Amino acid sequence: MFLSGKQLDLGLLILRMGLGLIFIGHGYPKLMGGPESWENVGSAMSYLGIDSLHIVFGFLAASAELFGGIFLILGLYTLPTLVLLLCTMFVAFIMQLSTGAGYPTVAYPLAMATVFIALLFIGPGKMSMDNKLMRTRRRKY
Repeated sequence: MFLSGKQLDLGLLILRMGLGLIFIGHGYPKLMGGPESWENVGSAMSYLGIDSLHIVFGFLAASAELFGGIFLILGLYTLPTLVLLLCTMFVAFIMQLSTGAGYPTVAYPLAMATVFIALLFIGPGKMSMDNKLMRTRRRKY
């Protein structure tokens, strides 16, 4: 069964809301954990051969998760948000793979990355701030 336009847009809204809530839940405690938490999160960059600025990378990852979750829910700045979250999931995937974590642990960032790549192709749908902003910009010209 193929969805009509309204059903597809509603489905995309539900998907964005679910993903957004998941990433807000992951990012908020990391961001509020302060420099110690950021150092811990950012140390994942060591698996890519980057052994400095862990606090900065941890802060960026936590911010990407928290604010990326908010932006996903709103459907705002969808393309850059998905790219930042995709980068975060790539680092998480490499770290989990390198530490020999089990399949369920490795599969999570891979599954999220797959969804983000799909959303890059599909877009946020009509029930998004991006869509509203694009319509407003088109009317001005």
